[in-house]
Amino acid sequence: MAHELVAARAFLRRRFPAGGRVLCAVSGGLDSMCLLHFLDTWGRANGFSAAAAHFNHRLRGELADRDQGFVEDWCAARGIPCFTGTGDTRALMEAAHLSLEEAARKLRYAFLEETARREGFAAILTAHHADDNAETMLLNLIRGTGTAGLTGIPQVRGNICRPFLRISRETLADYAKQYEVPHVEDETNQEDSAARNILRHHVFPILRDINPRAVENMSFTAGVVARESAALEELASALAEQAVRTGGGVFIACSTLLNVPLAVAERAALQLLRAAAGREQDLGAAHVAAVLDLAEQGREDARVSLPYGLIAAVHSGVLTICRASRPPAAAVLERDRPLRWGGYTLTLLENREGTGLALRPGEEPVQTAACEPGARLHLPGTNGARSVKRLCLDHRIPLEKREGLPAIYVGGRLAAVWPLGVDEEFLPVGTACRFIQIIEQTEENNHEK
Repeated sequence: MAHELVAARAFLRRRFPAGGRVLCAVSGGLDSMCLLHFLDTWGRANGFSAAAAHFNHRLRGELADRDQGFVEDWCAARGIPCFTGTGDTRALMEAAHLSLEEAARKLRYAFLEETARREGFAAILTAHHADDNAETMLLNLIRGTGTAGLTGIPQVRGNICRPFLRISRETLADYAKQYEVPHVEDETNQEDSAARNILRHHVFPILRDINPRAVENMSFTAGVVARESAALEELASALAEQAVRTGGGVFIACSTLLNVPLAVAERAALQLLRAAAGREQDLGAAHVAAVLDLAEQGREDARVSLPYGLIAAVHSGVLTICRASRPPAAAVLERDRPLRWGGYTLTLLENREGTGLALRPGEEPVQTAACEPGARLHLPGTNGARSVKRLCLDHRIPLEKREGLPAIYVGGRLAAVWPLGVDEEFLPVGTACRFIQIIEQTEENNHEK
């Protein structure tokens, strides 16, 4: 009964109860030839119409051409449609700075996706099996991984399905022998240069000596972990949905992340990082741990630098993950001429009142710019100068706005920061002053303009 590939039949019936047109990725090796034979026999009798897709990576010269010819000839003899493609794998590897394996996979899957889309196939089937799954689990474990890496290869991802994923390589070899399914051997599979081949040739034979069902058991465990991981992801998604997401970043109460099990909080934090970054590559466990540690400490003077120019900080019990904005360059303020600087419009006026900053009169040039690191102000009524960073915390100015506040420099010296106030040394004398009118550009202001 094992030779009838019961698990594959059950999967395909669940996934495609009425059958359908499917595209089989076929290298010419034993696994993929079994897949194509299975779909052309049992599949044909159960409503499936299968075609083959073979990609020549141009890595093995005449042997690669031999494999392509073998697949084409076998399909022609059985009346199976066969689509072929080719690409320069080494050129992509060098141009995109990929490993040879990554470049080959990128080209191969692009060909499969394009062929399936163009020809209208319901799905792409690959011949990944339980041994491939166990190898992936073990490689991820060796490299260091969370539960996501222990789920192995997904049986379904998008329109790609793997009906053999719960079937061992040994079972496929028995199937090929029973039904006299021919195949070609890729000689590189016998080399120990790749980590997978080392596992295949040296590690898994030992594991099978310990337990003949080692691969099947690892595949079963991958399924259990995948289901549990999916459940945790669902809980994390519900948690992450409580965050406020704006163009300026992602905001969530620290208590929301701290009052749930760590496994859920970690996943939620990673989802929030992905949302803020707009991608997930290079976001890992270290960044998640740093963000959660920041939320737990609750220090309002601390921040964490993250990939893609993101920063994380806590303000009034709220964790903020936002992109660090670069303020505009310094600009000179000229009398009666409004200047748009960042999110503000500043106008230098004589002896006026309103929303803004009043400075002592003088002839020194007045500029607006971002605050220099470590800048300090001595505000009236306080005991000495304090850092602008500390004053922002006291005024409860959130992190995402701090670096964009307009600082006013008179004669090259810091005179004021909006909305913190004016340094004592630059306060007006009597009624005479130079007044800087400051209007923050809200969304409503922008629409009016």
